Amino acid sequence: MAIQRMQFPVLLGWGGGGGGPTNRDRDRERERRRGFRLRIRSSGVIMEKKELHLQQLKLSNLNSASASAAAAAAGSRSPLLHVPSTSTQSRYRLLRVRARAQGQGDYSSSSDNDPDPDPDPDAEAQPQGQSFSFSSSSILLPFFFPALGGLLFGYDIGATSAATLSILSPDLSGTSWFTLSSLQLGLVVSGSLYGALAGSLLAYPIADIIGRRVELITAALLYFSGGLVTGYAPDLLILIIGRLIYGIGIGIAMHGAPLYIAETSPSQIRGTLISLKELFIVLGILLGYLVGSLQINAVGGWRYMYGMSVPMAAIMAIGMLFLPCSPRWLLLRAVQGKAPMEEYKQMALDALRKLRGRPAGDWASEKEVEDTLVSLKAAYSDQEPEGSIWEVFEGPSLKAFIIGGGLVLFQQITGQPSVLYYAASILQSAGYSAASDAARVSVVIGLFKLVMTGIAVVKVDSLGRRPLLIGGVGGIVFSLFLLAAYYKILSSFPLVAVGALLLYVGSYQISFGPISWLMVSEIFPLRTRGRGISLAVLLNFGSNALVTFAFSPLTEMLGPDNIFILFGAIALVSLIFVFLNVPETKGLSLEEIESKILKS
Repeated sequence: MAIQRMQFPVLLGWGGGGGGPTNRDRDRERERRRGFRLRIRSSGVIMEKKELHLQQLKLSNLNSASASAAAAAAGSRSPLLHVPSTSTQSRYRLLRVRARAQGQGDYSSSSDNDPDPDPDPDAEAQPQGQSFSFSSSSILLPFFFPALGGLLFGYDIGATSAATLSILSPDLSGTSWFTLSSLQLGLVVSGSLYGALAGSLLAYPIADIIGRRVELITAALLYFSGGLVTGYAPDLLILIIGRLIYGIGIGIAMHGAPLYIAETSPSQIRGTLISLKELFIVLGILLGYLVGSLQINAVGGWRYMYGMSVPMAAIMAIGMLFLPCSPRWLLLRAVQGKAPMEEYKQMALDALRKLRGRPAGDWASEKEVEDTLVSLKAAYSDQEPEGSIWEVFEGPSLKAFIIGGGLVLFQQITGQPSVLYYAASILQSAGYSAASDAARVSVVIGLFKLVMTGIAVVKVDSLGRRPLLIGGVGGIVFSLFLLAAYYKILSSFPLVAVGALLLYVGSYQISFGPISWLMVSEIFPLRTRGRGISLAVLLNFGSNALVTFAFSPLTEMLGPDNIFILFGAIALVSLIFVFLNVPETKGLSLEEIESKILKS
């Protein structure tokens, strides 16, 4: 008796013959209508008809042979169980999932209006809508609370601008020690920056031990304590101590925040969120200017200006308590042999599901954890788990440090901290004699700074890093020489000072402001990225503190006109540095940056 050849069913069901069209006939008709042509919308990669047809013919032969054997053994009405196979549709689904995971859009048929899409035989194994989806809270909360560390840093810059006027005023200081020398004023202004320098030094050895979450909680507690001590300071010494404590929080927060955001954000929006951190710093500066303008006429107003940081620090600390540890840090500890692999792998999986708002047992989180493990094991496979700090100054890492370190150094020594911290004083000397007038104009400058930062965040991936850097630094050079000209020959035109400040702020915010830290996060190889960023933070705050501290004494010695000529000359050198050394990284993956730029 001849055995009837059975068609292998697509879904769980019964085999058999019949006079109607078979499953294979229906599949062929669908594939004919769809043209055997699948597109990857974002990358333009086409899987041609011939390749897919050959794959299907092989699979059809295998399925037919399996079906015939099953029928011979059990009869023509035997139930057939669904056997997963690497069918054309499975391959299509796998490619689609990979594209979604990489943020590259989706795969589609050649007709977007195909009325009869092929069924997904593994639909139960991979539920629709679950793959790589995330809730709004998974975007906002892991970004917002760490970004408050940047906002509190910016707030200190803005508040200090008006607080110095309040402290030095005989009528508004509310103290008996308001007559500060330029050295004492420099300690008050730059005290938080010296603390930040110490904090960045402290962050290097402890960051990978305590983790990003505990690092940020520690920073929030230091912000809280520093704000309280500063606000209630009975004398100059306690005020400076409070500024140092607050500054240590800045140094730790500015190290931990970008790492936590990068390691917990969905890959599709990670770059945008890292860039937005600079926007939070600017928002903090604006908030500091605003609080300063409201409290500038109050006796002891500087206490309220610094004290307003306390509730914001409390919000940051409480928020971080409810966020999980960074899954990547947990896996890193396991790969380095510092923690049990299975235990920390499960902790990383639980943390990732909490961050993404996914249920227990979802396959997407498991895949993401496995991919991260593979990446980390590859990075540490042929090297010691712990490297020396000197490794940053070798090979491709040295080139990266010259680029990244040079950018954050020039970011500060072109006068940025001085212009911002002393903005109110500059405006007073420009004709806005009342402290309240100068503080209000500072608010306008802060708003302008916020707008220009937003423009940079939006345009950095379309225009590129180099054009924004070259154009912005060129504007910085011109604005600094314009400020010098105001003090030398244009003092009767106070609007020149305001215009020069606005030009400086706008140029800085489309260049050094956001792009320096973006380049630092991109340019270092994976192996030395953590240590490279630590050194960049250290260099940044060290030069910031030095410039801020030296501004008042140098101004007394050289005069404001010559000090801005000095800053303008340094800015000109930085423009040459950018033109000769800083590469364009737009559109390149981190691996391409390392292979095409650092190793070239």
